[in-house]
Amino acid sequence: MDKLSGKVALVTGGSRGIGAAIATRLASDGADVALTYRSAADKAADVAQQIAFEGARSLTLEADAADPAAVTESISKTVGEFGRLDILVTNAGIFPYGPLAQVTTEEIDQTLAVHVRGVFIAAQAAAAHMTDGGRIISIGSCYAERVPVPDVTLYSMTKSALTGLTKGLARDLGPRGITANVVHPGPTDTDMNPADSPDAEAERTLTALGRYGTGADIAGMVSLLAGPDGAWVTGASIAVDGGYTA
Repeated sequence: MDKLSGKVALVTGGSRGIGAAIATRLASDGADVALTYRSAADKAADVAQQIAFEGARSLTLEADAADPAAVTESISKTVGEFGRLDILVTNAGIFPYGPLAQVTTEEIDQTLAVHVRGVFIAAQAAAAHMTDGGRIISIGSCYAERVPVPDVTLYSMTKSALTGLTKGLARDLGPRGITANVVHPGPTDTDMNPADSPDAEAERTLTALGRYGTGADIAGMVSLLAGPDGAWVTGASIAVDGGYTA
């Protein structure tokens, strides 16, 4: 498939899990792909090899999503390397977990920096370089729509903020034909939330389909939104969660 031939994508947090699946899927669709990582340089290199196997060019960039300068620099380096930017996927994330009473202001600031400020800054910087008809896709969480368990208040709050951000971006960038959407994954088998963890069976029972998702499940929706079939979808929050929020 070459529906993204000639396009350039940047995937933040693309060295593992959902981000890695998205990066390789976009490459298989024909896009050249830059990806950021915070510490897993070896895993980023593995993803770069997979991108090359798909016949696309890659660029790996060390960048902390909580650092505004690093975020904007990753955009500039992507454009400098490939000459353009058509697709931004903001996937980098963390998972703060614990009793409400024990959440610190440092945790609040860090989570907001990664999940909200980092996404805003990335979108702002990307829009300055993006060609008309570009795509901005954020990766949220099913916890933005349904919170059936305790101890995830901070995580849920920051992921739900992406809905408002996405709607605003859709309005601001719509005149240029740039779409903005957020994908909310359900329980997905990654090293952050493995399908064989002690809590996995409880998570499965909360889905309508009774199973964990895979990175490929999420990447498939991102592929649709990034391609020509996604041109009329903007400002949307799309659940890819096996019925978790049904």
